[in-house]
Amino acid sequence: MAKTLIRARLLTFLAEPLAFDDHASYRYEEDGAVLVEGGVISACGDYTAIAPAAADADVIDHRPHLLLPGFIDAHAHFPQMQVIASYGAELLDWLNTYTFPTESEFGDAGHAARIARFFLDEMVRHGTTTAAIYCTVHPQSADAFFAEAQRRGMCMIAGKVMMDRNAPAALTDTPQSSYDDTNALIAKWHGTGRLHYAITPRFAITSSPEQMEMVQALVADHPDLHLQTHLSENHAEIALACEFYPQAKDYTGIYEHYGLLGPKSLFGHCIHLSDREADALSESGSVAVFCPTSNLFLGSGLFDYFRYRRREKPLRIAAATDTGGGTSYSMLRTMDEGYKVVAFHGEKLNPLASFWQITRGNAEALSLGHRIGTLEPGTDADLVVLDARATPAMRLRMERAETLAEELFVLQTLGDDRAVVETYVAGRAAKGQI
Repeated sequence: MAKTLIRARLLTFLAEPLAFDDHASYRYEEDGAVLVEGGVISACGDYTAIAPAAADADVIDHRPHLLLPGFIDAHAHFPQMQVIASYGAELLDWLNTYTFPTESEFGDAGHAARIARFFLDEMVRHGTTTAAIYCTVHPQSADAFFAEAQRRGMCMIAGKVMMDRNAPAALTDTPQSSYDDTNALIAKWHGTGRLHYAITPRFAITSSPEQMEMVQALVADHPDLHLQTHLSENHAEIALACEFYPQAKDYTGIYEHYGLLGPKSLFGHCIHLSDREADALSESGSVAVFCPTSNLFLGSGLFDYFRYRRREKPLRIAAATDTGGGTSYSMLRTMDEGYKVVAFHGEKLNPLASFWQITRGNAEALSLGHRIGTLEPGTDADLVVLDARATPAMRLRMERAETLAEELFVLQTLGDDRAVVETYVAGRAAKGQI
């Protein structure tokens, strides 16, 4: 079996960093190496300790750059690439004016395949190796995305959107067809290579009670799968969802009624949760997904990150780009905006915590921490190599950076795809192949 030894400065997280100087939360090697065999990390540590076991390995030397686990994006819409940078609407108008017309084109399998290629190119360009993805209502959109991810050997979570009302005819299915199509896609793609299927009702507004019953049946039939949907993104959405489901206690209560809360349930946004709703998510182990760039761009609200983390019943939290309501494919840019959102609440998100969030933190939120998000031996060799001096402005700033945490904050605040030297997918260099 071919071996590759990747030499660089190494950073991997052991636990969530609680402060700017929480050195016990991570492992750092000034001159480190990762030994990769068959797409899996077989050893990781100090270069001089690893090198003797890698005498027959191909060596790639990325010094003085910093190597981490590949970034993970917990919520994005691959069909919305041509919607990014659409002007002047809030959520519901934005969906009707821009998103739905664009998504209507994904009944064309060739178009879906083209956009899937572009989307995964951007993921790799920005150092992201895993994402949770919404396709469109068309089964061929999910086929296209999964086929392209499988061709690249990527670990991806995705699903065909289910919606049978309050959308154009070209974007609606029926309760029965959504159930049948989802089952067929699960059988075809879930567990193929590194692919995971997510049952994907878009949100309660676009699913009738009859379709929600089908979602409930799918979750019961496939309890090991992820579920992803949207929750509590803006006030108009909340009011409309509760109008459509007047028997529910609140917006979260709609999903709760159909048994959709659980440890593998990913709820995008969750900005305006009541204490009761936050308790329900916490008690079920559900995940609230923080999408700062889209929340700001659409004027939806400010996610209170530390309110959710420090409450008596804390929430599991992931972070995400939410492209195309989100304005960047970059998890660096995402956490830069996340830092500002947290600052609005009078708090500071330290840079170690930001990088934990988009690596190990997101992996654990997606219930994939045993496979991705760390540099531990036995995990998949999805890696990103970063250069904090990638641009003239970054080089100038780094002249005064004295600590690892400062370097990370420069990357987070000033970095983008130019700071990504290379992205490895299962041990294979991928960015250079775009």
